[in-house]
Amino acid sequence: MRALNLLRPMPIALAATLTFGCGLGEPPGGPSASGAPAQQESPLLVPPGHGTLLQDQISLQLQRGDLQIKVTPLEEWVIRLAAPDTYARLRGLAETHGTRAARSAMTTEPNLFLVSLFSYRPGVTYEPEDLLLVNRGLRLRPLGIAPITPSWGSQRLGQQETRMAIYAFQGGIDLEADLEVEYQELRNEVWRERVFPLLQAERARAIARARP
Repeated sequence: MRALNLLRPMPIALAATLTFGCGLGEPPGGPSASGAPAQQESPLLVPPGHGTLLQDQISLQLQRGDLQIKVTPLEEWVIRLAAPDTYARLRGLAETHGTRAARSAMTTEPNLFLVSLFSYRPGVTYEPEDLLLVNRGLRLRPLGIAPITPSWGSQRLGQQETRMAIYAFQGGIDLEADLEVEYQELRNEVWRERVFPLLQAERARAIARARP
């Protein structure tokens, strides 16, 4: 009789308590440890630490005279394909300054890009708001800019000086489609033909490296 008692159905309330308390964790899209909404993981993600690409290989560059502009997407699946030290640096910049960029953009889930400026001579000027993205036929202006270097606001570079900021654009940019960078009369259109195929090849290699 004792053995039969063990097989009785447990009360519904107790069953529900055990179901929700047995290590199921937060549901997809629930709050993260920081209190921010958790984002769905991209199927393109590879385990960190297995990429080998340099930052220049995942960036779009423009040059006009002595001014050089470098635009690097900070999407997690992209930067995980960079070498471990590069990945750690880019991810750290996104975590440290991305919240400010999103706040100035007044949006919670923007697409973040690192914009780096470099000058070969003193006195070169730049217009931060003139940098645009083109994705799926839409021309996108930055919604928010979070300077990383303190002198960003002067809009004038010294000789061999680098300045950086995190740009926040509206969410939903598709990096598997075309991506173009524009600055005034300059345009870089090599993402679809050169950068994305490189990312695809590196992703396959990173998955192979991650296998036990």
